[in-house]
This record gives sequence, structure tokens and C-alpha cells, in this order.
Amino acid sequence: MKKKKKISVVSIVHYVRLVYRSALFVLLLISYIRFRFFSEAAVLESVEKMPTIIFITWAVFAVEMIMRFFPSRYESPGCQKQFARNYIKSGSTEISIPDNNATMLVALIWVVFNAFFGALHMAGILDDGIMILLCSTYSICDIICILFFCPFQTWFMKNKCCSACRIYNWDYAMMFTPLFFVRKSYTWSLLVLSVALLIRWEITFFLHPERFSEKTNDYLQCKNCTEKLCAHKKQLNSLWKQIEEYTAERIRRLKK
Repeated sequence: MKKKKKISVVSIVHYVRLVYRSALFVLLLISYIRFRFFSEAAVLESVEKMPTIIFITWAVFAVEMIMRFFPSRYESPGCQKQFARNYIKSGSTEISIPDNNATMLVALIWVVFNAFFGALHMAGILDDGIMILLCSTYSICDIICILFFCPFQTWFMKNKCCSACRIYNWDYAMMFTPLFFVRKSYTWSLLVLSVALLIRWEITFFLHPERFSEKTNDYLQCKNCTEKLCAHKKQLNSLWKQIEEYTAERIRRLKK
């Protein structure tokens, strides 16, 4: 019988983020419904009467992004491969990043997708509250992509796992894209910080592509992975199959 691998510290951090981001979404949704239907003031005007909520939310995401600028053993190898200390020379000089051609397609799709919501916002159909709720939804989807299923990986990038993902550090810029249409200092500051993170990532990729290639950087090899999400995902898939088999068996018995 195969011994199940313990969940890694990095994975636990992802689950913690999933919990508090989900809790934040629920609070924002409740607040939006409350202010939208029971207050004459605009949603953000009502929320700004409780600056503590804004500050805590801003601080959490600002700290998360600032940490991405520095090496950390609590972050995914996917975003840590950009740092020189994580470059383990494999001996090969052949830089191969097969999913690189899909990056522009992903960027185009994301811009067009969010431009649609932006157009609705400028037309007055969507308000600032909806745009912030959209950001909160993206923040949850970001963790779901890491822990369970990533459409970008499966349908576009075709990378083996998050560690080898070409666009890993695009996540915050993608998450806060809707904030472009919310003209507040605290929203634009998050957007600017996320874009700075993306630019730093792209500059590093341009200057040091060898750090992003599995053939030249042994840090991206499975033997050096500190996340072990592939094993975790396999366990989840196995559990899901067991649930499906159990459900099918129950249905079969009920039909007798």
C-alpha cells in the first residue's frame, strides 16, 4: 500500500489564503447587498465609513505582493524561480519554454474579457462595488487554479505544473485588473503594485530566461519541488473517483 504524502507547508499557505479570501468575498457580498438595497449612498461611500475594513483588506494584499519581490520558502516555486538563488544549473544551455507562445493569447483574452466589464461600468450598468466583487472572485479563482484546476495551464500554457508556469506572477495583475475602473487611491495603489510585480517578472524573464526553463534550471525538476501539489492533486482526483464510484453504486442499487 502506497504511503500518502503529507501536505506541504506551501500548500497549507495556499489553503489559508483560500479560507480568508473566501471569507472576504462573503463579507464584501453581504456588504454590497446591504448597501445596495438599504442605503442611498454609493457602495464605496458606505464602506469608506468603516476605514478599518479597507485598511486591513488593502494591507493583506499589499503585503502578499511585496513579499513576492523577495525570495521566500513559503511561496510556490512557480514564482520563486525568478530569483538567482533558486537557479540550479543543470549543465544544459538549451533554453526551452514551450508555453511561451501562449502568453500573448492569454493576455489578449484577459484584456478583452475585462474590457467587457469595464465597458458596462463606464455605461453605468455596473457600479464600483461589482468591480471590487469581481476582484474578490478572481482572488478565489487564483487559489483554485493552484490547488485544484487551472484552465490556463490545461487549455493554453500546457505546462506540467505551477512550478513551470510562464505566467505565474501575472496573478495579482490579473486579479486587480477591474480596479482600473475604480478611481480610488487605495484601489489604484494595489493595481500599480501588481503591475510593478508583473513588470519585474517580465524583465527577469527577458534578462534571465534560463531560470524559467526546466532544461537549464534543475530547481524546476520534480525532485527539488517544495510544493508537491501534483501528489496532492492526485490524491484529490483519487478521492473524487471514489466518490463517483460510490455514488454510481448507490444509484445502481436504488434502481433495483
